[in-house]
Amino acid sequence: MGRQILALVSDAFGGHGGIARYNSDLLCALSHSAAVSRIVALPRMQPEPIGTLPAKVSQLPAIADQIRYSLKAVRLARQMPPGTLLFCGHLLMAPLAGFISRLTGQPLWLQVHGIDAWAKPTDRVRWGARRSDLVTAVSRYTRNQMLANWWDGSTDRIRVLPNTVDTAYSPGPKSPKIIARHGLAGRKVILTVSRLASAERYKGHDYVISALSQLRLDHPDAVYLIVGGGDGVDYLRSVAQTFDVAGHVIFAGKVPHEELPDYFRTADVFVMPSVKEGFGIVFLEAAACGIPVIGGNRDGSVDALADGEIGTLVDPEDPAMIAKAIDRAFKSSPRDGLKAVARFSKQNFEQHVGSIIEDLASGQVETSHGGRRRLEGRVR
Repeated sequence: MGRQILALVSDAFGGHGGIARYNSDLLCALSHSAAVSRIVALPRMQPEPIGTLPAKVSQLPAIADQIRYSLKAVRLARQMPPGTLLFCGHLLMAPLAGFISRLTGQPLWLQVHGIDAWAKPTDRVRWGARRSDLVTAVSRYTRNQMLANWWDGSTDRIRVLPNTVDTAYSPGPKSPKIIARHGLAGRKVILTVSRLASAERYKGHDYVISALSQLRLDHPDAVYLIVGGGDGVDYLRSVAQTFDVAGHVIFAGKVPHEELPDYFRTADVFVMPSVKEGFGIVFLEAAACGIPVIGGNRDGSVDALADGEIGTLVDPEDPAMIAKAIDRAFKSSPRDGLKAVARFSKQNFEQHVGSIIEDLASGQVETSHGGRRRLEGRVR
């Protein structure tokens, strides 16, 4: 009989953004492990329909209220059988997960992503994180920031488990539907896919718009296509007006997830010069579709672009450098996208997850007390 898992997540199936996709991919990989018999996921958010869940996975209705969520999580944990593994999908949920782990003796696996893990968190969050038997970070950058700024436990307890790219993202022809929808015929298309939240201006859209004003001298047919929604659209419109390129910046808004591969294939280059990216799954998705990719050199984008092997790394706050990189991308030959991102394949991801489960079962991780032991539930 395999191990059961209780997953406390911000969102997963039916969620939006990179963390939701990461959690969904991770739960899928866990469901394929022979060492796992059942997974129960409890999300805080679920804005979209769940769809078809993997075998062994059940996802309960989302609970946004923090108190109700906490009470539900505690009840679920106490109902689960001995040896259940507690998975916490976000650092800010670590206090709750740490409390449940202490209450039930269930071993705790904590997943950390981006900026929330870089600076020193609150005492409550650090307490919960310290109770974790294993921490997986989405990138080397995030792990290094934790070690440098606040983590005082064993370094052996923090491993890197990067994103994986879905097989739906693969090379293909430009989409006539996308071209017609946005008037892209005969245009050189620069693409960014991300949320446009005013709190996430670090994605670098404004620097790409500045670069576009320089690019148009040599590429008058260039257009910047921005996919994503949020309250930051008005700010970017004003930036485009400031640089006199408002007529060459297209806001596509939020698009159905299943259309994203066609958007990538229709673009000539993907650019997101972020400065606070935990990893950046969109880089892999774009590269898998065979288009050149450009990212910033100051954050987890470096991991996603494999230190420059998969794409070009630039100073994210240097429009001239961004413009030169885009110009080179326009002149480059098509790439073998699937080969470029092979290291981030589903198969490799599942192997990494499988090895983590094996190590947890065999005690090959250092506990929060120091030393190594079998994680079959404990009282602390």
